[in-house]
Amino acid sequence: MRLKNCYRTSDFRQLAKQRLPSPIFHYIDGGSDDEVTLARNTSAFDTVDLVPNVLAGVSDVDLSVSVLGQSLDMPLFMAPTAMQRLFHHDGELALARAADEYGTMFGISTIGTRSIEEVGAYNSAAKFFQIYVHHDQSLTSDLIARCKASNFGALALTVDTVVAGNRERDYLTGFTTPPKLTPRSLLSFAAHLRWTFNYLLRDSLDLPNVSGFGKNGKSAPPSVIEYINTQMKGSISWDDAAAMIEEWGGPFAIKGVMSVDDARRCVDIGASAIMISNHGGRQLDGSRAPFDQLQEILDAVGGDIEVIVDGGIRRGTHVLKAMAMGATACSGGRMYLYALAGAGYPGVARAIALLRDELVRDMKLMGCSSLRDLKPSMLAERRA
Repeated sequence: MRLKNCYRTSDFRQLAKQRLPSPIFHYIDGGSDDEVTLARNTSAFDTVDLVPNVLAGVSDVDLSVSVLGQSLDMPLFMAPTAMQRLFHHDGELALARAADEYGTMFGISTIGTRSIEEVGAYNSAAKFFQIYVHHDQSLTSDLIARCKASNFGALALTVDTVVAGNRERDYLTGFTTPPKLTPRSLLSFAAHLRWTFNYLLRDSLDLPNVSGFGKNGKSAPPSVIEYINTQMKGSISWDDAAAMIEEWGGPFAIKGVMSVDDARRCVDIGASAIMISNHGGRQLDGSRAPFDQLQEILDAVGGDIEVIVDGGIRRGTHVLKAMAMGATACSGGRMYLYALAGAGYPGVARAIALLRDELVRDMKLMGCSSLRDLKPSMLAERRA
């Protein structure tokens, strides 16, 4: 598989599988437990069909939308994911370039591999920071202050990782951060010399936003699982979220909301947006897919808060189905992570460009010139 032959997410997935050692690929690709929710995140979109209008006289298509106080040229943006330079040395800067080029937004993770300051100074692309509540309140406050100083447009508090999910693929492949050579992984690293040499010869992997706060104060990057289980506060509450909203004082999303009751609480505490998300199927297996929950949540809080569908997006039609139902926008991780892992910035740019082109083409096929033209009547529940 070559980049020029990649046209859909599954193609970029195959490219990433070719380029990455097995433990690294499966860290991106896998979910928790039996991976039922991982699969459902995408298959949920197949439960409804699009019903297009014809003879609509559509020539130009307007995909613009406002999300978290930022104006975007398309209703799809790149969700934050951890450890990006582990997959390709371009890391988070590839997202920043692609977001700037295509007028969309990207997020960086607390467990990111580029610093808040470096990303903030890189370009003027719309960006937000994904944050957790830490045991050490001074670390949380420090991250907020750094985001303010670096002109990040919004914060997103992730609330579905009070403990790390049971990601059994990582146990089977021997995935660790930093990667370690074991009898099980040695052959895979040896067979992917391009990745191995890049990892060994470029700047060493670091988590610059939290370095120094790992176990025993070590600056070496902890594993993601170690960081979640030792540094993040496991008993977070609505009071914690409300206090962070007040401290930040700007557009604020709560990421990981799945229930109507929680959506209502987000409105009550003054959040700007909710991201309906199950962490890409990497936390509670057997939980609902974001698209499955969208209508119920919109019925409860639509119009009171921005509602973002996060996860499972593989096609432009997935975005249009969510938008027709009434979502504010959509976001995803694997849709660009495979492309990043396979080809760095050129891969991310191609993946986003293809999805944007799908959105434009499919809007014309739907007979819609702007996102406002998408209506619930354009959706039909699929009969069994």
